[in-house]
Amino acid sequence: MKSVRKGLRAGEIEKDTYERLTCTACEEQLATENDPDEVGAVRVCPECGRKWKKVG
Repeated sequence: MKSVRKGLRAGEIEKDTYERLTCTACEEQLATENDPDEVGAVRVCPECGRKWKKVG
């Protein structure tokens, strides 16, 4: 699982003018999964299921 920052640099995800993240393959807005036992959040594309970890 890549980080959100690496996904942005690789062109896998994009930010719009309101800082929302979207998957470039599906053009879907990413959902957030929060696991209370882990640090950070996981951003998931609801269409293709790819995941990116947001640390901090």
